[in-house]
Amino acid sequence: MNSDRRRIASGTPGLDEVLRGGFIHGQTGIINGGPGTGKTILALQFLTAADGPSLYIGFEEREADIRRNAEQLGIDLSGVTILDLSAGGERFFSEDSYSVFPAEEVEGEDLLERIAAAIDEEEPERLVVDPLSELRSLLPDEYQFRRNISSLINELKERETTTLCTTQPMEGSAEQDLKFLGDLTIEIQRTVDHRTLEVTKFRGSGSADGRHTYCIRSGAGARVYPKLIPGDHQRERSRDQLSAGIGELDDLLGGGIEQGSVTVVSGPSGAGKTTLGSLFLEAAGERGEDSVGYLFEELKSDYLYRSGEIDIGVEPLVDDGVVRIEEIESLTQSPDEFAHHIRTAVEEEGVEVVMIDGITGYRLGLRGEDSQAELTRELHALCRYLKRMGVTVILVEEVENITGDLSATDEQISYLADNILFLRYLETNGEIRKTVGVLKKRFGDFEQSLREFEITDSGVEVGPKLTGMRGILTGIPEPADESG
Repeated sequence: MNSDRRRIASGTPGLDEVLRGGFIHGQTGIINGGPGTGKTILALQFLTAADGPSLYIGFEEREADIRRNAEQLGIDLSGVTILDLSAGGERFFSEDSYSVFPAEEVEGEDLLERIAAAIDEEEPERLVVDPLSELRSLLPDEYQFRRNISSLINELKERETTTLCTTQPMEGSAEQDLKFLGDLTIEIQRTVDHRTLEVTKFRGSGSADGRHTYCIRSGAGARVYPKLIPGDHQRERSRDQLSAGIGELDDLLGGGIEQGSVTVVSGPSGAGKTTLGSLFLEAAGERGEDSVGYLFEELKSDYLYRSGEIDIGVEPLVDDGVVRIEEIESLTQSPDEFAHHIRTAVEEEGVEVVMIDGITGYRLGLRGEDSQAELTRELHALCRYLKRMGVTVILVEEVENITGDLSATDEQISYLADNILFLRYLETNGEIRKTVGVLKKRFGDFEQSLREFEITDSGVEVGPKLTGMRGILTGIPEPADESG
């Protein structure tokens, strides 16, 4: 019996991370999912990752179709042997019939012999049976199927052949019987525009919990985007204070924001939230820190044009490559894909500051989750990961109230924030003005006052403390000495 417990590559990007290192050599895996979920693609990519001979045994598609479809997905099957056991078209028009034995008994025994002969001849390191449930239907009864398949799997283990078998959901005990045969079970599900993959069984190993995004793209094949687990990541970080580039704003923040902190910039529409967040990107870029801003609610060209018009120097930093601005198209990514994108930026490209603009767009723009609560958990995991990696985060959030009671956030994310900067409209002497203040700062003291905030052609101006007025946060201030 095989005692080799080494890991072998799955051939599908991202899946090895879910499997904590890949498949276990010599084991048998079951890939279960409905039609169109991508079971065969995952199995074919497993075969192409073999160093030695690999064998595909198929019951549904002709060999020419399999190779052509794989090529369109960017999967090279030139080194894979295919045993085509699909039914030929001539069978439908044949007048021959079985007269002594039932058709399934004759065909089933013949197919088993052909499978055994192919395995003996090829001596594959990796084997795929696609689908195993088709072979079940060609054997006369449950006992014969279980007896023959158990014998096959035991023999493959003796030969140290790593095997994947695809199956489709079945009713009752039949489905459980198929899963029982494997050391590993992978469940794939598909909705209208989203596929997920989950490891429900892995004998002798742990795996990443949860349902992970599973994507298939023409020319690129399939890949898995593992669900982000913040606790799996950690690196040393400092608590240095980072300037916003404007002295008065730094004064409000007690010197700046701390490296590795999460800052929420909130305010009503048009108050200057993105502009305020961009100050931190510009300041980081000027310090030489790689930074990235993800735009969920605005075109990149509009953002850069608008920033230039108010003298925020983001575009020159983009041209220099120290700041990157990325426009996220709505409904093109799942939260897992977006988290993977950020992980790549942080772990491979050295990004130190991340701005997400804005949180409402994040919720509307990312697909694949069923509820607002799910997306809040995804955002929580993302921010926890970035904090553990020492990355400074700026979250831009719009609140509905223009005046009236102060609301720090509408999206219930204030608990994520180490710092909350808020913008507020106020009306005085028939004019609309803006104020900026700090509502929360977890790692130090801050200025308990409000300052006027103004966006001009020459940049952002933060004025002196507003004094002599009360009721500023209601939006309709009055002189402080005026009696009720």
